[in-house]
Amino acid sequence: MTVPDPFEEASGIASFQVASESFEDGQVLPPAQTSGVLGAGGQDESPQLSWSGAPEGTRGYVVTVFDPDAPGRGYWHWAVANLPADTTSLPAGAGSRDNALLPSGAVQLKNDAGFSGFVGAAPPPGHGPHRYLLVVHALDSEQLDVASDDSAASIVSKLADHTLGRARLTGMFERR
Repeated sequence: MTVPDPFEEASGIASFQVASESFEDGQVLPPAQTSGVLGAGGQDESPQLSWSGAPEGTRGYVVTVFDPDAPGRGYWHWAVANLPADTTSLPAGAGSRDNALLPSGAVQLKNDAGFSGFVGAAPPPGHGPHRYLLVVHALDSEQLDVASDDSAASIVSKLADHTLGRARLTGMFERR
């Protein structure tokens, strides 16, 4: 059962552009973005991202990755908050647990695998193709009140009053 996209397009929310050298929108995720931790044979490496065209007044960013096709309430793979407004890209692997490739002050929240950082795609075998919704959120705030032990899911309510725009990519993955 698919759960609703927590960041469906809403009126008043601008769109801007995001691209990745790691995968193309709508295409199958490569092994680097699939999970070794969850048994899919991958590398748990967050994708490279570049974005542009954020709305005027953007003071910071949040990046999220969510699987709405996972059993239950979906599955949070990544949430990184408090990215400065002058950030327009993240290198592959920025979601590592040591935060070494993130800008100073950025905070990774706890994914549904139980740690702060990126965990790759790993749908249940035979469950069909899953979508991995990668969203860059442009905010009217430099920082959100978040901590590394907060759940990634908790970011949804914190973004509600601060989002100026969103840029999206969707990756696909299936385990047979």
